[in-house]
Amino acid sequence: MDKIQLLQERKAKIAEASKEIRSRIQALVDENSFVELSAFSFSKNEFYGEDVSGEGVVTGFATLSDYPFYIIAQNFKVLEGGVSKANCDKIAKCLDAAEKNNTPVIYILNTHGVQVGEGVTVLEGLGKLLLRSTQLKGVVPQYVIVDGEVYGSAAMLAAIADFAFFIEKKSVLAVNSPFVVSAVSGKNLPKEEVGAAKALNKTGIPAFEVQNIEDAKAKIVEISELIDLPMIDAELNDSVPVLNEAVNAENLMTIFESYVETGALCETDVKTVLGRIGGIAVAAVIFDGGEEGVSLTAAKLAKIKTFAEFACCYGLPFITFTDVKGICPCMCANNSRVMKEAAEYLDMLDTIDTAKVAVVYKKAIGLGYSLFAAKSVGFDYTCAFANAKIALFDSVQGAQIELSDEKADKAALAARYADENSDPVHAAKDGYIDAIIEPQFVKQYLIASLQMLAR
Repeated sequence: MDKIQLLQERKAKIAEASKEIRSRIQALVDENSFVELSAFSFSKNEFYGEDVSGEGVVTGFATLSDYPFYIIAQNFKVLEGGVSKANCDKIAKCLDAAEKNNTPVIYILNTHGVQVGEGVTVLEGLGKLLLRSTQLKGVVPQYVIVDGEVYGSAAMLAAIADFAFFIEKKSVLAVNSPFVVSAVSGKNLPKEEVGAAKALNKTGIPAFEVQNIEDAKAKIVEISELIDLPMIDAELNDSVPVLNEAVNAENLMTIFESYVETGALCETDVKTVLGRIGGIAVAAVIFDGGEEGVSLTAAKLAKIKTFAEFACCYGLPFITFTDVKGICPCMCANNSRVMKEAAEYLDMLDTIDTAKVAVVYKKAIGLGYSLFAAKSVGFDYTCAFANAKIALFDSVQGAQIELSDEKADKAALAARYADENSDPVHAAKDGYIDAIIEPQFVKQYLIASLQMLAR
């Protein structure tokens, strides 16, 4: 047997079977940087009676703007991206290499589910794969690109990953096939209504919606730069005069020299932002409550907790820009996971050993203050805008309702919780607020505190 001829035949077969997915990889990575791993793995699908070229997945390593990554790309042209035990083993092997070399992972997913005929064997493979991915969480960043339709248990990778990218008008993600969801619901639902990015706004998956795979690359590179270069040169004495004119979330965003908002499709009044302030990479939560302030729910707290976990894992200072009234006063919030999520957020906050800074830019009321500004929960530096409101209750009426008592002196109660007695001075006099500032100078105060605290 001519071994060279056999090699050439196998290479030609692999190239033909994976032509399309390789073009997707090339669109993502730097030119000529991709090096394939385990290229010559084939198994036999007995149900279909044909070889599974490359196990239906292409793995390897490459660079994106010179940052190294491991790449895992499902090949939809092989049995519709069908997941098998061998497929899972090949991916897990790549994840082992990523952990050993402390290198981030990018998954390009496109599958209609498991390969028919494997039975429980493929479920063991999926268990191994999902556990291996979970074990990497917080060790190296993981990014998922939903590059088409992803159905079945493989969709769980998007939930495990730190960030997921949905390509507009192309990506659909569902743990059950949209056909099954439609049948069970008794509705003929378009697949986009089941699993497009905007349809998954309650899942808690930190998702981006992008135009194409090149846009996903740009976002991944931005995030990588923030993680890998925690500090760069920048102007240190900038003021933000627009904040003296209008204190709102939009104007607060001008504090950052550059930023990436994560999870922007869900819980839109809680912005989670990776960015730079004075050249220092930070993870910031900006509460965007408009005129009323933000009321906390389980979903909002879960989003913040996940983001705080990312900050903790990668050593980013954690900043809160607070406009929070406390837990939403409604039945649906009371009978929900909101208290449990608050407790788990506090547990996560306690593990963050980098700088924790709070800016009360509008309101910090009740539990909203305790969770996102209090010294006692670990905030190293807390400042407040001159017109901010820090109080036990949001209004005199709120205090009267909460503390209703026939014997209470209503006039004294009204005086204590009037707006003029809820300014930051009353918190500062007890040492809980480090500085009361003009809004336009907040960036200077933040840079000074970060330079002292960040490490």
